[in-house]
Amino acid sequence: MIRQGNKISFLPCGMLVISIGCVAAWSSPILAQSGGDPAKAQMQEMNRREIQLNNISAKGRSDDPKRAQALMDQVNEDFQGILTRHNELVRAIDANQSLDYQFIAEAMGEIRKRSTRLQSSLKLEKPEAASNDRKSESLLVGMATKDQMILLCKKIESFVKNPIIEKPGTVDAQALEKARTDLQSIVELSDVMKKQADKRTH
Repeated sequence: MIRQGNKISFLPCGMLVISIGCVAAWSSPILAQSGGDPAKAQMQEMNRREIQLNNISAKGRSDDPKRAQALMDQVNEDFQGILTRHNELVRAIDANQSLDYQFIAEAMGEIRKRSTRLQSSLKLEKPEAASNDRKSESLLVGMATKDQMILLCKKIESFVKNPIIEKPGTVDAQALEKARTDLQSIVELSDVMKKQADKRTH
């Protein structure tokens, strides 16, 4: 992870899908938002890579390249969307100006939507299923908005830097649980922060 001026850029890292009863991983670079069309570049890169989904037969599901490609594309899009919003938040944190709560509300809404979908796509839902919004809300009580944004950005960075994300094929129960916990925190924090930002815009 590299700080360049007022944003954090991510080195290329792996993406993975954790399927029911198996782990299916492939490599997919996460491009920095530094010009060009990273989303298009990633799509082209994904299309060149061999789909490596093995043993996806649990609960009657069979190998389907088109379905697998669609899942890969969706995961890639959600990951890229979260990283784009992360960099926008970093710039807003570093900027010496008043915060735009409409922007924050929109950013939090997108981060929550995409992180929730990643939970499902990567099979990283928390075992207890229901999110603990009260715990997250309690954590944010008394914190300045920028400090809340910094906390969320750190959770996103922790998730992206997790070994099972950076190095596809990594088998590490602790890293897996950390990824699951970080992603759940991203969902919960973004949800609470969106509600707070919505109140300030009305």
